[in-house]
Amino acid sequence: MAGLPPGQWLGRGLRALGLTEGGQMSERQLELLFGQGRHPDADRIERGLLDDGVDAAMARRLTVLGQPIAEIEARKQTPLLGMDFTFRPQASLVVLWALGGATVRRAIERAHERAVATALRWLEDEVAETRWAPGRGRAKTPALVVAAFRHFENRDGLPLLHEHCLILNRVQRLGADGEPVWGALDTYRLYQNVVAAGTLYTLAMTTEVCETLGLATVPREVTPGLRPVMEIAGVPEDLINWSASRRQRIEDALEVLTDQYVKDHGHLPSGRGRHRLGWWAAQETRPAKKKPKPLAQSLAWWRASAILRFGQQLIDSLLDRCRAAGAAIRARVDPTVDVALAAVDVAAVVFTVREKFSRRHILAEARRHLLETLHGREFTRGLDDYIAHRALLRYSRRHTVTKPGREAPAADRMTYTADFPVPHRWWIAPAQGTPPRESSRYERARVASLAVQNAIRDARIRADTDTATATEATTSAPSAPVDHRDLEGEAASASHVVDHPGRDAALTSAQRAAAVQAHQQAAMPEEYLEGRTTDPATWLRTPKNLDRLAAFTRAADARRRAMEDRKAPAADPASPLDQHHQEHEQQRQQPDPGQGQGLRP
Repeated sequence: MAGLPPGQWLGRGLRALGLTEGGQMSERQLELLFGQGRHPDADRIERGLLDDGVDAAMARRLTVLGQPIAEIEARKQTPLLGMDFTFRPQASLVVLWALGGATVRRAIERAHERAVATALRWLEDEVAETRWAPGRGRAKTPALVVAAFRHFENRDGLPLLHEHCLILNRVQRLGADGEPVWGALDTYRLYQNVVAAGTLYTLAMTTEVCETLGLATVPREVTPGLRPVMEIAGVPEDLINWSASRRQRIEDALEVLTDQYVKDHGHLPSGRGRHRLGWWAAQETRPAKKKPKPLAQSLAWWRASAILRFGQQLIDSLLDRCRAAGAAIRARVDPTVDVALAAVDVAAVVFTVREKFSRRHILAEARRHLLETLHGREFTRGLDDYIAHRALLRYSRRHTVTKPGREAPAADRMTYTADFPVPHRWWIAPAQGTPPRESSRYERARVASLAVQNAIRDARIRADTDTATATEATTSAPSAPVDHRDLEGEAASASHVVDHPGRDAALTSAQRAAAVQAHQQAAMPEEYLEGRTTDPATWLRTPKNLDRLAAFTRAADARRRAMEDRKAPAADPASPLDQHHQEHEQQRQQPDPGQGQGLRP
């Protein structure tokens, strides 16, 4: 009635209900299914049973899927009938969808539909399970029932393409007598794999849009020290911030909550604590939903608003700007993935961030690696699974210990760890007048990964060089026997697999290694190439950063001399920057072995 597209049925589980995938749903069907836990067509089924002479109570019971709600509530429990999984693209894709024209909008919507379907199929095939007898019984259930609703705007009325997928907490399995029975999903397992499903959606969605429209992605650092977001190249940051209207309000509320947290506890919140404070800030700044408008009306209003703020020339040339930026990146980055380097990168990053991890964490990181490395280029299907398998097989060790008398856990329920050298903490130069900050776990993970990757590249080059030298020696002195087994073993240990649809098999090992190294360096985000190396001691040694540190040092020295001349340090309370500097002076005088030897301001 408001002009939004009607909800559709998705999932393989619809066949058990007699429904068709892609079919339109009614409000009454949703009320019966997600409100009462009954068949979507319970009214029709119940009338037929009553006409056949079945008792009214029995007729109603026969339309219930699984355990009736009344029995659950009688045990003082709250029935859970559905979970909302929401899929949405990056902010730059949303901007391009809203302002890029009808052709671009249709291409993005088609990619969005297929990406949602891909993520749901993966949940059905790899994740979905039913459990019964207080968790002792388990069975795979590759058939979910999903009600999907597409929305076009956020709570401020600005563009936000997203899909609400309401997953029914009821699935079929075969009972003891071989007849199908309805039971509950293992919802905890579904929530555990939310991130892996989201990265699969983002990878599939972004890749299809970039290949269809000739675009590419670039990393955008939203929060310093955290993982960058791969946005569409050519979309100005001002446009992205215009569409993400709630972000600034959430950040302002988060700053207030963080200050209060420090006053209450005497220290800054941890990563998990900051995440919870961010959720709290989002809830506090969450406005009430507005009445939705038809898409055509919203598109006209979005375009007029963007033109008034940024000018008509920018809005009209937005697609051309994105295609030009994408062409430049595609000319620089080939569709090549070094599987060996990808596996070690994925394992090193996950281990440094989490220490203990499962396959779902490795798989999500493999999908992020493909998106960051290929910048939107197409890749061979199943490559993310292969990278995850190789990372677990070669660079991880099993952490789960099976208890005596218990069945060994499934492969995707095991936990792992690794033995990568974790870099020491270091400090990042200040920006815009803020004090220096400590490196984040993600930044340390990137450094650990780059260090191991460089070691692998060095081993390859040495192996290829030693093999070539041995071959020349054999040719020049055939009477002197040379044992090639050690050199061949070293080359084999440094061998790699390159996934490239058009790779040339005639290249030598040294040529392949050089080509892959050049590609990986080209695919690295710019912030990892400009003044940042794998050595933490040189992380800050760029002219810009050194000038900033020198200015802070001069200011601190001047204040210290002034305080010494007055001989009254207590009368002039130190600024937060002075306190920060004094803390580091104390640490340098009394080094803490747990802090490492990273460069300090």
